[in-house]
Amino acid sequence: MAKAADVIHYHFPWPFADVMHLSQGRATPSVLTYHSDVVRQRFLGALYRPLMMRMLRSMSAVVATSPAYARTSETLSAPDVQKLVRVIPLGIDQQSYPSDGDERVLHRLNIARDEPYFLFIGVLRYYKGLHFLLEAALRVGAKVVIAGSGPEDEALRVLMKALGVRNVVLAGQVSVEEKVALLRQSRALVLSSHLRSEAFGMVLVEAAMLGVPMISCEIGTGTTFVNANGETGLVVEPAKPAALADAMNRLLADEALVVRMGLAARERYERLFSGDALGREYAALYREVAGC
Repeated sequence: MAKAADVIHYHFPWPFADVMHLSQGRATPSVLTYHSDVVRQRFLGALYRPLMMRMLRSMSAVVATSPAYARTSETLSAPDVQKLVRVIPLGIDQQSYPSDGDERVLHRLNIARDEPYFLFIGVLRYYKGLHFLLEAALRVGAKVVIAGSGPEDEALRVLMKALGVRNVVLAGQVSVEEKVALLRQSRALVLSSHLRSEAFGMVLVEAAMLGVPMISCEIGTGTTFVNANGETGLVVEPAKPAALADAMNRLLADEALVVRMGLAARERYERLFSGDALGREYAALYREVAGC
């Protein structure tokens, strides 16, 4: 298939693809979307680095998903890779989402229809900063809904009990229809991730698609590209519960600001993160590397 293709598009990190490309596909123009640095697996990353760098140098183009990631990634900043880097964000085709949400989830979580609440959605992982979000919730006069499951679930329950947090609702795993309903009714989406393992934050694009303002942390990745500070939401220092709480309370108190940021988020989605926007960008890149 590689030999028959006009362009091959790889996604990184995926070492098996590196081996396949270097053994079979080098004659075909190739594009690689660089999703994330190897962050946590430092020993394995050191072993993998020679193969990784050969793979990157052999590409026709390397796509970073945000300007910040292109700038702050040590790998993408290497001179022989940097010259290949283009920026095309990740995105969502809205037609792949249900147009109607399942609002029964609000009843299940005991949330009144006009009740303001903040929403986190995602896998409960170590880098999501959820322990900071629990501490922030103590300072916020509204519910905080945490939707998702994952390895940090039990630790969060233990910490909630230890802190005496009473305004946090653990929703567990939700369907796509429930997610749409929760996003549409929320005051804002809060992505409290505090480590670079959160390379982009697709849930931010979901919020922007639905016209929902966002709160996120400045961690030098794509999160601040999706959520433009002061325009589509608020960006705060990572690992700072007080800063998270201040941002949440600001949006809780200012309805007009919430509306304005929600509209700006939707406009930014259409311009940068929609299916049409990404289709245009990648089609142009494919034509360029294929010499069309």
